[in-house]
Amino acid sequence: MKTYIVGGAVRDEWLGLPVADRDWVVVGATPEELVALCYRPVGRNFPVFLHPDTHEEYALARTERKSGRGYRGFTVYSAPDVTLEEDLARRDLTINAMAKDEAGVLVDPFGGARDLKDGVLRHVSEAFAEDPVRILRVARFAARFRFRIADETLALMRRMVEAGEADHLVAERVWQEFARGLEEAYPGEMLLALERCGALVKLLPELVPALEGEAWAKVLDALERAAQSGAALPVRFALLVWPLGADGVEGIDRLCERLRAPAEVRDLGLLALRFQADLRGAANASPEALLVLLRKADTFRRGERFGELLAALQLAEPGPGSAHAAQRLRRALEAATSIDAGAVARAAGEPAEISGHIEAARLAAVRAALG
Repeated sequence: MKTYIVGGAVRDEWLGLPVADRDWVVVGATPEELVALCYRPVGRNFPVFLHPDTHEEYALARTERKSGRGYRGFTVYSAPDVTLEEDLARRDLTINAMAKDEAGVLVDPFGGARDLKDGVLRHVSEAFAEDPVRILRVARFAARFRFRIADETLALMRRMVEAGEADHLVAERVWQEFARGLEEAYPGEMLLALERCGALVKLLPELVPALEGEAWAKVLDALERAAQSGAALPVRFALLVWPLGADGVEGIDRLCERLRAPAEVRDLGLLALRFQADLRGAANASPEALLVLLRKADTFRRGERFGELLAALQLAEPGPGSAHAAQRLRRALEAATSIDAGAVARAAGEPAEISGHIEAARLAAVRAALG
């Protein structure tokens, strides 16, 4: 029995990046042998075990054979006669198909180290085409490392899309990979990769018609600014849908429902579309109009979310106009929330008059704050 560190841990160590998790492959062993060594089985579709001390994952070397559509349509074979090279051959990219033995010797049968040096994402074999999730993974790695996709790999991805493989992706898996790509250092590279292979229109049909020409370039620039500033995922998604404006609310609501996007992502995206014009106009809006916007955007209960909305405004439309609008809205919110609603309510007298008195007090505070 031999064990090897494989995949991302080897890749990231080679790049000088911190290694958070280590995965291992075990060659020449049976499940019974690992159980006898106190490894705990956790895999359902193939034999994966947790080390009794480190709790790291150890998977028996395996091969896979395509047996159906989508990323679940595989028959897995795992036995002591499966070699390390056969196990590595089933992986997606050469940079993820490297291993290190217990002595620290690199095993690199497919040239992953060379592709890391050259900054290239290249598929290991034609078996890449058997799993449509790999299209998303390549795009995500492009967003992480800003590596170039090899011509032959991009051509294979395009053929997969044309063959309908992307149509069989499970929505939750699409969102998982897409969200991780948006959170990477170069999220625009993911969009470019998906667009070049034809997958973007398949995955985001509600959005693509608006991403043309100048709008496309603005989204890419905004996402780069968002990555540089460390903006959260909801803000990055709001920037992605920003070009649709108020007319795109229904489509983005449908998109988020289909992809099972988290509520905080969907809500901020919808706010960005519904109130986009109001946010722009805040630079010259009256105190009354600003207070109405704060109330309609549920800002008094969700102040943190409103902060993300203002961040999206300034990232999507950088310049003095949006900066001034955001500044006025922040000052208005600070003034309005400084009002002690309880004290106003106690002084109001009649219960029916309480909300009106609170609104009047908030408006007076906003007027004073804005001069």
